[in-house]
Amino acid sequence: MLSALEVITTVVVGVMVGVEFSVAFVMNPILNALPEDSGQLGHAHGGRMLGTVMPFWYIGSLVLVAAWAVAGRHHHGTGLVVTAGALLILTVIMSLLLLVPINNRNRTWTPDNRPADWKEQVNRWARYHYVRVAVIIAAFTLLVAALV
Repeated sequence: MLSALEVITTVVVGVMVGVEFSVAFVMNPILNALPEDSGQLGHAHGGRMLGTVMPFWYIGSLVLVAAWAVAGRHHHGTGLVVTAGALLILTVIMSLLLLVPINNRNRTWTPDNRPADWKEQVNRWARYHYVRVAVIIAAFTLLVAALV
């Protein structure tokens, strides 16, 4: 049972890392290269779509990591799992305090109602997102290390 939990948790967190990595290093550069209205509309749509899914994914990943830490508390690598959980908690806090407020504004913007500094706000979100991606990559790396 513990082995299945370890694999499921690692896969769920790993796929989350892949999605967030692709947002940072694939999707955002593509959207930023589009003509102004198209890029802004793409950012708004992405904010609506991923803003709906990602809270469940982040919290679900955290719950899986916590379950692994509890179920495997007497096994090798538990300290790594607990540290990964702490990093995922940090990403949730970062998201709530730094990224979600910007995303909540961005998801409602259209070419007609966006603020003059919309690009600056999107770039600020991207900078925070790079840090969040680094933290979840570190968490994922710790989970993989805990498996071996």
